[in-house]
Amino acid sequence: MLLQETQEVLDEVMSEEKTLSIYNLIMDGGIGGQVIVVVLLIMLIAALYIYFERIFAINAVSKTDSNFMNQIKDQIANGKLDAAKVLCGQTNSPEARLIEKGISRIGKPLEDINTAIESAGTLEVYKLEKNVSVLATVAGAAPMIGFLGTVIGMILAFHEMATSGGQAEMGSLASGIYTAMTTTVAGLIVGIIAYMSYNHVVVKTNKVVHKMEAKAIEFLDLLNEPV
Repeated sequence: MLLQETQEVLDEVMSEEKTLSIYNLIMDGGIGGQVIVVVLLIMLIAALYIYFERIFAINAVSKTDSNFMNQIKDQIANGKLDAAKVLCGQTNSPEARLIEKGISRIGKPLEDINTAIESAGTLEVYKLEKNVSVLATVAGAAPMIGFLGTVIGMILAFHEMATSGGQAEMGSLASGIYTAMTTTVAGLIVGIIAYMSYNHVVVKTNKVVHKMEAKAIEFLDLLNEPV
């Protein structure tokens, strides 16, 4: 009975020793590894915040009434330019703001109208791409920061070996090795998440830009139609 209880205790201890949590990985990496992991965590939080903020903002402006252009055509055909402007102002979408800019230039040469729409389009694209460059920066910088932690960890490990005359115990090298491994993994994880987030935002932005271009061309074609 006593032997069985002793074996159960030993099995429990061995099971606990084999369990390695993420917290232990970070804390056992030394101060250098901890600082780099904290920096990467901040970068990850910033990347996720920007990603979700941009996705919600782009989705909000992507919802437009399918009958919007038909209403604009009818109002312009009937000479109700003010009503067309009001409709554009009530529609929260980039293409509506482009059309509104074009309507405000009706009566001027077509080249001037086209230039005004292009200028408004550039501003709308800038709004859509707000802070997206930060995602690209995190995607590129995070793996490099992780690699920096790898280099620091290996330097610490080799320094420990050098100062001990090449007879350092594995326990003494653990801190440097932990730093090297944990920062590499953390940097790659953050970089992959930021890279995928960046690409998704770019795809969503391009879809809105293409819709803007299509509506702008449709509006210009409307002005070119014979009376």
